[in-house]
Amino acid sequence: MKGILEYSQGDTVIHRLNPLTKMLIALLLCMSSFLSNNLLAAAAIIALNVIIGHLAGIGKKALSIMATLLKLGAVLFLIQVLLIRTGDKVLDLPLNLYITNTGLKFSLLLVLRLVGATMPLVIMLTVTKMSDLTNVLVQKLHIPYKYAFAFITALRFIPIFEHEMNGIIEAQTARGVEFDTKNPVKKLKLVLPLCVPLLISSVKRIEGSAISAELRGFNVRKKNSGYKKYSFSLLDYSAVLVTVLVLIFSASIV
Repeated sequence: MKGILEYSQGDTVIHRLNPLTKMLIALLLCMSSFLSNNLLAAAAIIALNVIIGHLAGIGKKALSIMATLLKLGAVLFLIQVLLIRTGDKVLDLPLNLYITNTGLKFSLLLVLRLVGATMPLVIMLTVTKMSDLTNVLVQKLHIPYKYAFAFITALRFIPIFEHEMNGIIEAQTARGVEFDTKNPVKKLKLVLPLCVPLLISSVKRIEGSAISAELRGFNVRKKNSGYKKYSFSLLDYSAVLVTVLVLIFSASIV
């Protein structure tokens, strides 16, 4: 499976949406996750994200993203549920710790919101070419190209850094380092020293990218330098309308 934020080619209905429409849909779904205090509504937003992932042809990746976020959410849940002391006790624990109904609901809602608000942005960035996103930010939102380029380049380097780190780990594994340990503390101690070679290779790559951009006339690029136009179709308006309805529905559920 491809790394996070790495572009996934396709000709699905989600791929054909305008890049700006995709970002707007992601923003509206993020807002929907926080507007309702209902657990079922928050879970429904997550299910909708999974459906969007399947429509975009990246269903397995959407499920993998959800599983990763749930693992992170489980840690936050355990911390949060033990810190909230208001409400009625539902479970007594040693060391004067206990779980309340208020803490349980709030912690579950926190995890669901984390998953529901993160998934749409990752999914939409996965099915959007970074070059298209840069151009549409400049053409439609009139953002200066230098700022749009800097922002998109930062996103583009995430999968590159991931591949670099995987390559370093594979090289160390071939030398006998046991990265498959299930002990998280031991694994963290093994991974932290690898940040130095990753940083060195990243600096070299960034310097090469800067030189390449200058040779291609980065400093003389203007708003109308791009040849591709990004018009809005009926599909874009329909997708935004459906997402707005989801937002209204989430806001109406208490």
